[in-house]
Amino acid sequence: MQKYISILLFLIPLLITGQSLQLQVNLPDASGREIYLAQYYLGNIYAKDTIQTDEEGRGIFKADTLLPQGLYKIYMDENNHFNFLLGSNQQFLIQNESFQSENLKIEGSAEAEAFVEYTVFLKNLQQKNAEIRKQMETANDTERQNFLNELDELTTQLYNYWDDLEKEFHDSFLAKFVKANHVPALKVSTLPEEVQKNDTLLQNARFYFQQKHFWDNFDYTDERFLYTPFFKNKLETWFTKVLYQNYDSVKTPVFNFIEEVKPHPRIFQFATSYFLNNSINSNIMGMDALFVDIARKYYLSGEAFWATEESLGKIRENVLFAENNLIGKTAPNLTLESFDGEYVNLHQIDAKYTLVVIYEPNCSHCRTFVPALYNDVYQPFKNKGLEVFAIYTMDDKEEWSDFLIKHRLFDWINVWDEHHVSRFKILYDARKTPGLYVLDENKKIVAKK
Repeated sequence: MQKYISILLFLIPLLITGQSLQLQVNLPDASGREIYLAQYYLGNIYAKDTIQTDEEGRGIFKADTLLPQGLYKIYMDENNHFNFLLGSNQQFLIQNESFQSENLKIEGSAEAEAFVEYTVFLKNLQQKNAEIRKQMETANDTERQNFLNELDELTTQLYNYWDDLEKEFHDSFLAKFVKANHVPALKVSTLPEEVQKNDTLLQNARFYFQQKHFWDNFDYTDERFLYTPFFKNKLETWFTKVLYQNYDSVKTPVFNFIEEVKPHPRIFQFATSYFLNNSINSNIMGMDALFVDIARKYYLSGEAFWATEESLGKIRENVLFAENNLIGKTAPNLTLESFDGEYVNLHQIDAKYTLVVIYEPNCSHCRTFVPALYNDVYQPFKNKGLEVFAIYTMDDKEEWSDFLIKHRLFDWINVWDEHHVSRFKILYDARKTPGLYVLDENKKIVAKK
């Protein structure tokens, strides 16, 4: 029942009754052509409707219900298209003589009209900014300061424009949209003098300021931002660049984010899926712990209403292979038979560091990696507290023997599980070889892969 309730909540924004879409277009350059109404959604563009214009380039996009508010595009071909903002009023006229943004005119929606005016203002502001910066390249110190003052004035004009839009369109998407990507800059002059003069301290101050203020002007609980080019890029930047890249640093912010967007089904689905997929595929060592946390909290608990049985099966499998070998955990203990027929207990190895190596001779990567590990790592450090627990994954002792003899690998601990009773392939995720785990003297996993 909970799953069906969640699906209904997901669909509610699409079932607004009593209102309709009616966009009249007047596009003289598109007479008798097929025209698309396209929608931005999480970084991609999708065609929502298509019409054939008459001989004068006129036509109407109609729907019995409203479309989600956001940024949309009128598209004829790759050289002829333009964006416009679709707000709460979705019955208006769109005119454009040449498919150029500066020639766009809208009648019937104050919010959409104001967005067109803003884009013209912003383009002019950007041109002035570029001109000033070009002049600064050859300016003397006095001229340079005057140019900096002019740039500050342009910034003030932009902020004032935002303030005016917010006053006039206080409850509109436009007021949020125009400044959504603005991240406030740290005012260095407000910092203690010792921080201003120390490059490392100043860099840290900027980093933490950005981390704290990254979402100041972006309401990530507003589903309308899903229908823009911004949301996905913003989230990716935050997760991969703004947050400090290790598991302990990202876990709390990520879970806080998910909990905040949870009442908004579409955002909840996107954000949770994004964090799950990126944590398991991350190149940051130890980030698989975040995958396990998210999988247990939202997917395996049934909260991820969008998850299919097939996807849940894959998630369960990945959790099974990851949960026992996370960085910071005590390594699962193994007692395996050595090449000479004796049994060796992993936790009883007396070494400052122990490498658990999992390999098979038929693996092309293993054939180069394992001998290199023996020669370049084990040999230089075996008398300095390093031991290696090398697990042969297969059950062909002759193959194993040939490999050990060929590469002279009898100096470290060679073990196998001929009858596969120890579950080491699950405990140490031996789905891909070679596998490598670094254990400290207490057999805690400190690095892997």
